[in-house]
Amino acid sequence: MSVTIYHNPACGTSRNTLAMIRNAGIEPQIIEYLTNPPSRAELQDMIRQAGLTVRQALREKGTPFGELGLSDPALSDDQLLDAMLAHPILINRPFVISELGVRLCRPSEVVLDILPSPQLGPFTKEDGEIVVDAQGRRVE
Repeated sequence: MSVTIYHNPACGTSRNTLAMIRNAGIEPQIIEYLTNPPSRAELQDMIRQAGLTVRQALREKGTPFGELGLSDPALSDDQLLDAMLAHPILINRPFVISELGVRLCRPSEVVLDILPSPQLGPFTKEDGEIVVDAQGRRVE
């Protein structure tokens, strides 16, 4: 039951995702990607396995996205990856990897799709939204 989360402890979505992993009785490998970013190959692989484009994995809010001119549609995936590796804050989060797949967990409850164990009880996100009921079932 190996689960890895590319985590930013300052991000509420990332904290909620980590808490849901733990609510399934799993203690994941936690990689704080701002201080320990993935390699280029790892990042490309996560993006591909999650079914995303490089641009979809790029974070805009609270990053140097605008000042680096990353909205330019002429920029290649390689150029975007270069920016993400130079400025890891540009990597959207949290990415979670399990034997059932890779997901960018935005919203955080997307993690439920790839956890190898069910939720052990209710879960309420930091904002008060109930996402798992008392029986451990996802609330849609």
